[in-house]
Amino acid sequence: MMRATEVAFRGVSKSYAIYPSPAARLAEIATFQRRRYHTDFWALTDVTFDIARGEAFCIVGENGSGKSTLLQIMAGVLTPTSGEVSVKGRVAALLELGAGFHPEFTGRDNVYLSAAIHGFSRAEIDAKFAAIEAFAEIGAFIDQAVKTYSSGMLVRLAFAVAIHVDPEILLVDEALAVGDFYFRQRCLRKVNELRARGVTIVFVSHSMGDVKAVGDRVMWLEHGRVRQIGPPDEVIAAYSAAMAARELKDSPQALSSGVPALGLLNVDHRCGDGGAEILGLGLFDETGDALHWLNPRSRATVRIRFAARRALAAPCAGFTMRNHLGVAFSGASTSSEGVTLSPMQAGDAVTVDFQLQMPALYPSHFSFSPFITETGQILDAVDNALTLQMAPSGGIVYGYVSVPCRIEVNASA
Repeated sequence: MMRATEVAFRGVSKSYAIYPSPAARLAEIATFQRRRYHTDFWALTDVTFDIARGEAFCIVGENGSGKSTLLQIMAGVLTPTSGEVSVKGRVAALLELGAGFHPEFTGRDNVYLSAAIHGFSRAEIDAKFAAIEAFAEIGAFIDQAVKTYSSGMLVRLAFAVAIHVDPEILLVDEALAVGDFYFRQRCLRKVNELRARGVTIVFVSHSMGDVKAVGDRVMWLEHGRVRQIGPPDEVIAAYSAAMAARELKDSPQALSSGVPALGLLNVDHRCGDGGAEILGLGLFDETGDALHWLNPRSRATVRIRFAARRALAAPCAGFTMRNHLGVAFSGASTSSEGVTLSPMQAGDAVTVDFQLQMPALYPSHFSFSPFITETGQILDAVDNALTLQMAPSGGIVYGYVSVPCRIEVNASA
C-alpha cells in the first residue's frame, strides 16, 4: 500500500543577493532597485522530490550544498525564490543551534515559549515539562539564562522540546554532532522510536553511519542540485566514492602514476620535543600500491618513516585512528605490539610497517595520526596526517563497526 505524500518540492530554487559591501546594499535601496548592485547566489536550483508519510528521509552533501537552506524552507523559515512546496502536518525543527530560544530567558521559560508556539496550552505544557526536563538532563541550568548554556546543553534542550511537541514531521539538521556520544545515541534511539510511531523524519548529517542507521531513502545534494535519490546503500556508496575521488585529485603530493609519495599530506597539529621527526606516512595494499580508500576486511600496511634528531635509546613508533568527529578510537605502536626498535643516533632514519586486518567500519572518513615517543615522552606527533574514506562493506554495519563472528545453529533435543 502506497503511503500518502507529506512533503513535496516541485522545481524549488532559492537565491540570495550578495553585495560587495554594505554601501552597495544601501545604494540599491536608494535607487529603488533601478540599478543592480548585487549578484545572485543560487543555494538551490530546480529541486524536486517527495517524502512519504512516516518515511525517514536523509540528506547528504558537502558543506554549502544547500542542505540547511532546504530544511529551513521545509520548516517555513525561508520562502523559495521559485517553485512550489507542500508540507502537511505539525513540524518540529532542530535546525541552527539555539534557534527559536531567547538568550535572556531561562531554559524553563524557553520550553514554555517554544511549546506555546506549537499550539500547546499552559496545562498541556505543564503535563509534558517533567519529561522534557528529564530528557534534556541539564540539571539546575534549566532555571538559568540560555545565553549561559554550552552548545551541548543547547542541543539537549532543543531536541527534548522538539520530540515532545507531538510532531508529525521532525526536521533534524547537523546539530546532533555537537552532543556527546551518550546523548547522541539516546537521540538516535528516539528518532527510531518516532519513526516506528509513523512520524516523518527528515535528517541531515555528515555521518554516513547515522544516515545508514536512520534512513529509508537518501538524497544527495551537490551545489544546490539533486545529484541522486535512492536507497541508503546505493547513494552513500556513490557519494563516498565521489568524495574519495575528489580528495585524490586534490592531493598535492599525488604522482602521475597515481601513487602518492611517502610524505605528510596534511598537518592539522604537530607537537613533540623534537627528538625525532616524522618524515612520512602512507597506507598500502598487499601489492604495495598506495590505498586511496579503506577496504573492509582487507589487509593493509601503515608505513611510518622517521629520523632521529638526537641519540635515542628506546624509540617507539605508532599511530592513532580517528573518526569523522576527531575521536581517537583505535591505533597501534611498536611497544604495544611487543616490538623493540634498535637504538638510533642523530641522523638515523628507519621505516616501520604495521600490517593490519582492516575492520568493516561504517562508511565515513577516518584519519591516521603518526607519533614517535621514547619512554612515554612525545618526540614528534602529527594529527590527521592522512585521511581516507571507508568503502561500503557490502552488508549492513550497525553502529560503528561490524564485529566478525561465526554462527552455529544446533538442533534442539
